[in-house]
Amino acid sequence: MNNSIVVIGSSNTDMILKMKEIPRPGETIIGGTFFTAQGGKGANQAVAAAKCGGKVSFIAKIGTDVFGDNAVQGYKEIGIDVKNIIRDKDTASGIALIFVDGKGENAIGVASGSNALLLPKDIHCVRDSISSASVLLMQLEIPLDSIIAAADIAHEKHIRIILNPAPSQHLPDHLLSKISIITPNETEAEQLTGIRVLNMDDALNAGEALLKKGVKCAIITLGSKGAIVVTKEFFEVFSPFKVDAIDTTAAGDTFNGALAVELANGSDIRDAVRFASAAAAISVTRLGAQSSVPNRNEVEQLLSEQLFQVD
Repeated sequence: MNNSIVVIGSSNTDMILKMKEIPRPGETIIGGTFFTAQGGKGANQAVAAAKCGGKVSFIAKIGTDVFGDNAVQGYKEIGIDVKNIIRDKDTASGIALIFVDGKGENAIGVASGSNALLLPKDIHCVRDSISSASVLLMQLEIPLDSIIAAADIAHEKHIRIILNPAPSQHLPDHLLSKISIITPNETEAEQLTGIRVLNMDDALNAGEALLKKGVKCAIITLGSKGAIVVTKEFFEVFSPFKVDAIDTTAAGDTFNGALAVELANGSDIRDAVRFASAAAAISVTRLGAQSSVPNRNEVEQLLSEQLFQVD
């Protein structure tokens, strides 16, 4: 069985400075703690899929600077296939500069760098890799035209396409009609449908609106409220695992990566959502993005503890 996963998306290095206060314009504050971490929604989801046992190939554009070198080396160590990562010698790797104050509030600036230059022509150069996948997983931190180009290739080959529509933006119906599974949160669902999602009934209505746009399955994630799966055949509400959350960073990315793994392994949508929900639940009990992603054994252990219930 072909269980390979192709992830197309962004790769960033997060440069984080924790301080008592975030400097105001023109102000310099001495002190604080500095550290770096690997991020980018595409990279986070590729790492999540690999840690959860998936056979993952990552398609991205990354600079030839030290940040890019460190990122690619990290992907290799996790077991991600990096042969389709394009190294751009003319543009810096994606960088996020993050100030975090003593109360946990933050201010973030992002320089997309080479992520913004992953163009449709680059996607067509890796057509064979996309065409041989079981699942294609994408997000929206690279140019939309490149997302459309990849969706066209996968749709033509009848490959299942998962789109995590984040960061939130308008998407054309001709793209949505090619999407097998879309995974918006409340804010993204509202952006796509115009329906404000305040409760599960709203989420169901938004899911049905997405089906009318041509999506085959909508999974609307509702954080601590769980998730709802909406298809033409059924809808089902999934309650969240009960865990002590300390950091929700990359919980959605973990969900999407784990979901892709289970679907590539042949699981049905219900079992895949349960597995993905368990992975996301574990991730929020840990600090960081990629560092919070659990491995497959940890997810299976949580599932075996019967903490997950379906409404």
